[in-house]
Amino acid sequence: MPLWFDLLRTPMAAPETRGLRRLRLAWQTLCFSSALVIGLFGPLHRAVGRPAAIAAASLLAALLVCTAVYIAKKQRADRTFIEQIGEAE
Repeated sequence: MPLWFDLLRTPMAAPETRGLRRLRLAWQTLCFSSALVIGLFGPLHRAVGRPAAIAAASLLAALLVCTAVYIAKKQRADRTFIEQIGEAE
């Protein structure tokens, strides 16, 4: 059997659990919020002043932390899932 066909038949990701789904949705929300704050930073800064910069920096820091946690948990879930499939065959 060609390698590409074998890879096509092999599941490459674990089913999404409730916890991973919540984390993914939180990550997507942080991405959207970051884009919104950065896109509207000028008017936001004029409206509230220095706290706008602090809020934007805090949002970006939260996004970085959430990204690292999500990637680690997703990789662990995928690795466990693929190992279980390998044992079943």
